[in-house]
Amino acid sequence: MYNFNQTIERRGTGCVKWDEAPEGVIPMWVADMDFAVAPAIQEAIRQRAEHPIYAYTLVGESYYQAIISWFQRRHQWTIAREHILYTTGVVPGISCVLKALTMPGEKVVILSPDYNCFFSSIRNTGCVVSESILQQCHNTQGRFEVDWDDFEARCADEKTTVFLLCNPHNPTGRVWTREELQRMSNICHKHHVRIVSDEIHCELIMSGHTFCPMATIDPTAVILNSPSKSFNIAGLQMANIICTDAETRRRIDRAININEVCDVNPFAPVAGMAAYNESEQWIDELCAYIEDNYHTLCDFATKHLPCWQVMPMEGTYLAWVKIQDCGDVDAYTKKLEDEAKVWMNPGTMYGEESGKGYIRINLACPRATLLEALERIKNIQK
Repeated sequence: MYNFNQTIERRGTGCVKWDEAPEGVIPMWVADMDFAVAPAIQEAIRQRAEHPIYAYTLVGESYYQAIISWFQRRHQWTIAREHILYTTGVVPGISCVLKALTMPGEKVVILSPDYNCFFSSIRNTGCVVSESILQQCHNTQGRFEVDWDDFEARCADEKTTVFLLCNPHNPTGRVWTREELQRMSNICHKHHVRIVSDEIHCELIMSGHTFCPMATIDPTAVILNSPSKSFNIAGLQMANIICTDAETRRRIDRAININEVCDVNPFAPVAGMAAYNESEQWIDELCAYIEDNYHTLCDFATKHLPCWQVMPMEGTYLAWVKIQDCGDVDAYTKKLEDEAKVWMNPGTMYGEESGKGYIRINLACPRATLLEALERIKNIQK
């Protein structure tokens, strides 16, 4: 059993989440976790640190085998060694893939609201964001679903060349079903649109739901993943790109080198191997703890925050909450920070129109921290 209730002081450690927050403010914004990483990862880094030279790093075959073994046993996805590229992070990887697959002026479809870095990566490549707005389905307690007619119309646009998917979806918490992924793939193939799938949250799945890698549906899809979010090692900066097509892979590899995101630090590969080879029980217990935090949020909102409607969270550790009768969401989150001393993200970060009226809450914290934040918010709502 791992102790996710432990409170760890992070201020003063150069921590973006806590050291950017004003003193006294509980930060529940940026997507990292307030939990100690798995013991096997700590030990692997400790052992590597004992060697006194931290020079340029060669990524060995054992790293690739750890990835292959993990996805085969966890997700029944067989990955060939030669299909794996590595880079410093999923976001730099997305930018490199887009540079390899698109020309400036072309359109990239996303499912909005969507991860905020998708917008900047697409625009930085010189492409145009095409937002297919997700629809809230009232028959499933507010679960978000694809507007299939709109999605196909956007894919059919002659300027559209790529569909950038977030699987599982940040910020709505959707874990796309195999049937949904198959339908996305069918539409994209029909209109000659390449699929690029960000699967960084793939291990953070709630009970009753199953993550399906897009590559098991569509082998031509380009997949980006990393142990960084699931195992709380984002600061070590390493991610994987899986691409089956040799020519596409060559173009992506060239973009990785042109943009100089081809080198990783000596701690990242050993941490990744320890995550995939030795930390399976840790991730299972983590998911159960986050799910309990989600139910804690739902129960508290039902009893004390009637203006909040918590959306179903099937995956990730990011709750998507509809704010009713609270006015402008940007002003509301500013009020939470100034008066309740709780920092949450306004939904407009994830789509200026699609995110209106929502906030995103990071639940990857000890339960005492979550309850303290909610009590503060309750007190200013009176």
